[in-house]
Amino acid sequence: MKFRFDSNQPFQVHAIEAVTDLFKGQACMQAAMHFTLGSAGLAAVANRLDLDEPALVANLQAVQRQQRMRPDAALQVITAEIETVEGKKLARFPNFSVEMETGTGKTYVYLRTALELFKRYGMRKFIIVVPSVAIREGVLKTLRITADHFAVLYTNPVYRFYEYDSANLTQVRQFALSDAVEIMVMTLASFNKAANVIRLSTDRLQGETPIHLVQAARPILILDEPQNMESEKSIAALSLLDPLFALRYSATHRNPYNVVYRLTPADAYRQGLVKKIEVDAVIQEHDANRPYVRVVEVMARKRVVAAKLAIHKLMADGTVKEKTVTVRFDANLAELSGRSEYDNWQVEEIDFFQKTVRFKNKVVLAEGEDQGADKQAIFESQIRHTIERHIERQAALRTRGVKVLSLFFIDHVANYVGDGQTPGVLRQMFDRAFNDLKQSHPDWQALEPAEVQAAYFAQKKRKGGTVDILDSVSGETKEDEAAYDLIMRDKELLLAFPDPGDDAATRRKKQVCFIFSHSALREGWDNPNVFQICTLNQTASLTKKRQEVGRGVRLAVDQTGDRIHDPSVNVLVVIANESYKQYVETLQDEIAFEYRAEIEARYGKSIAELSPAERRRIEREYGEGILPPPPRKTGERRAKLRKARALSEEFKALWERIKHRTRYAVQIDTAKLMAEIVPAIEAADVPPPRVTITCAQVSVSDTGVFEAMQLSGVKTAVDMAGRYPLPNLIDVMMNLLENTTPPVKVSRRTLMQLLARVDTTHATANPHEWATVATHILKEKLADLLVHGILYEKSGEWFRMEQILDERTVDLFSKFVEETDATKDKTIYNLIPCDSDIEVQFVKELEARTDVRLYLKIPYWFTVPTPVGEYNPDWAIVLEPRDEFGKPNGEELLYLVRETKDTTNLEELRLDEARKIKCGKRHFQDTLGVNYAVVSDVREI
Repeated sequence: MKFRFDSNQPFQVHAIEAVTDLFKGQACMQAAMHFTLGSAGLAAVANRLDLDEPALVANLQAVQRQQRMRPDAALQVITAEIETVEGKKLARFPNFSVEMETGTGKTYVYLRTALELFKRYGMRKFIIVVPSVAIREGVLKTLRITADHFAVLYTNPVYRFYEYDSANLTQVRQFALSDAVEIMVMTLASFNKAANVIRLSTDRLQGETPIHLVQAARPILILDEPQNMESEKSIAALSLLDPLFALRYSATHRNPYNVVYRLTPADAYRQGLVKKIEVDAVIQEHDANRPYVRVVEVMARKRVVAAKLAIHKLMADGTVKEKTVTVRFDANLAELSGRSEYDNWQVEEIDFFQKTVRFKNKVVLAEGEDQGADKQAIFESQIRHTIERHIERQAALRTRGVKVLSLFFIDHVANYVGDGQTPGVLRQMFDRAFNDLKQSHPDWQALEPAEVQAAYFAQKKRKGGTVDILDSVSGETKEDEAAYDLIMRDKELLLAFPDPGDDAATRRKKQVCFIFSHSALREGWDNPNVFQICTLNQTASLTKKRQEVGRGVRLAVDQTGDRIHDPSVNVLVVIANESYKQYVETLQDEIAFEYRAEIEARYGKSIAELSPAERRRIEREYGEGILPPPPRKTGERRAKLRKARALSEEFKALWERIKHRTRYAVQIDTAKLMAEIVPAIEAADVPPPRVTITCAQVSVSDTGVFEAMQLSGVKTAVDMAGRYPLPNLIDVMMNLLENTTPPVKVSRRTLMQLLARVDTTHATANPHEWATVATHILKEKLADLLVHGILYEKSGEWFRMEQILDERTVDLFSKFVEETDATKDKTIYNLIPCDSDIEVQFVKELEARTDVRLYLKIPYWFTVPTPVGEYNPDWAIVLEPRDEFGKPNGEELLYLVRETKDTTNLEELRLDEARKIKCGKRHFQDTLGVNYAVVSDVREI
């Protein structure tokens, strides 16, 4: 196969024009038949830029306005002192950035931009600087496969491209002296140290220093993934090349050096320029039987070392959910989680440099590592599901001439490679699953697992006592070398189906369709036919998800090399070991995180300091999903007390009637309670612990926010029932009763009586879930009995009216705030906090009713104790009775307490809401003698 390229894609053309238009007014430097004296005093054919800085700024601003960006006031110039053949010199060069989402042809764009700069202005010396071998190989591959395309597009331009090779320094001389377009690809590591060959004088160049020849040519730098070249050392190395200017290309810029074009992830996704994403979430459910701990981040803040841990926390409703907590030395996870299962988990040491957390139970976890989840069961499910999806997708796309690839990102290289004799556990899992699944698919039955997989990792090798991280294959065998060539260089073979005429070696390469990697393929490498990405790891980095997804978002190609634009084909499935909601939220957070740093650098202020106008401009340029909601300022909505009304006789009379505190007493019929609880527990459905798979589709909202919509029901991948020892169920239930809201006091004796009557044999399938369900039933039945038999009596205490008088102003944080009419003087505050549209309308109607003499939104601190938690009633109202003609009838004023709901049918409310309302009626109406009711609007008061 041979890749084909479309030269007329508008977004790519716009990106190219954005750069070339920066130099409008620059004369075209014609092909020189003689050498010019370069900046380093050496003879060279050098690039030249005649435009002064004001002209460049004017062009920059014009381009940015064309792209609907905020124009920059000045050039982003890097200045550094460098050593040249003539001695020290101040290198000074502007930088321009192009932001293109991964998979949209960034490399193609900057190669074509280089040829366009030559065509328009005669610029001809280019150095592409990359941060890794993987990216270098990708660039060289693109240069090779675009050669014929550019030959047609630019009528056979004379240009040479090559990888910088320290053993072949004649290339450097050619780069400086050649009159043709020269494109040299270099890794940053090849020239960022004083000991690099390029920075040393050599007899191979008659005593010249290679870097001086490069300087003489005044190269144009093309920086691929420049966010990896932002250190002082990297900037100094780039400056040493004495470039004319630098063009920066990335999907994730760290610093916004004069951005001239932006194609955001949301724009690329909406326009169909990349594959749509589905997330198949493979997670462990209903399994709180073991304490779970994951180190999310180890951090140092103001001389204090801390860590963020993900733990299973007991929630107020009795469920257990994964929550992130920040811990320091001596933190007790049992207290933070509310669960006795964490009794021996206490932080003993947090090591910021090693990025580890040590606990007093001798467990040590590094950043990104976890303990407690059945990782093997999850990974097995992910691998098996990936193979299943792969086989299904290949069957569907074979007739379209599309070969399907799947990419696995693993947690540790050793888990795949093994110890040299035995394959790693992940490879063993893959082999077992593949051999099992292939039996049902005739096209796959003749293949062995080793024939369909290949791997590429970044290995650590020791040299002279130091550790250099080098990109390499796992080992030094011919098989490893072949895998490297196939993955990094032979993309056409990787995308081709086996052919009967292939020799054995070619056929072997074409059979590979499952690729394993750790981190080496995270940037710079991608493949258009990656349709499944399986993440067998824990994401620790804030940009890792986006990097991983980027390896497979490029639109697919068929066997002729043509790009396929059918959206039903272009779907990337991510098989993740977390919920699809969490995955997509993290993906959105990563995008926002990257852009916020850029925005703060551009505007010279923090996100919190942005003005409303600046926020609107940013949302138009980047999308609304980038900026967090502005924080509500304290006192932004502040209710002021109308003191005279609060001191009025009417208000005093109302307060006198409702102010009394009460306590309650109940009598429980234990026999009746047991009779109701036992059959309910035995009939309850207790889900088993299991690994599940749920599929969701990722979409982008109109405001640029990535969202997820579930596509399928939950599928059980592994049933894990009965894998755990039975704990002391009484201890577990006591913990649940005491640490949920409201806490319930039940004696151990009562629980022992309950367990003696309940058949607990099926509790062994999922002990903690059984205890949770049993405790919930106990609390529900108990709450019904308590509310049914509750009796209130005055406690001799009351709510002080002075608490209202002392609070002259009250800060409001409600979703809705309604303003009251001072001339009607019906309440004691100018603003009323409301919890819903119903309450807003209720206030408006109270204000309009002439028979309402006074009303009060009862303060949040005014609560009634109930067996199901504190109850804060809504309204207290003083009503003047009227006759049929709407005139006062002389009867006594009515003092009312009213609760506003969208229904007055208690059976339609949540159980706890209905229970609190029943208690509220016993407190106000039965004990205090104040009429109490639930209403939906003012007509019912």
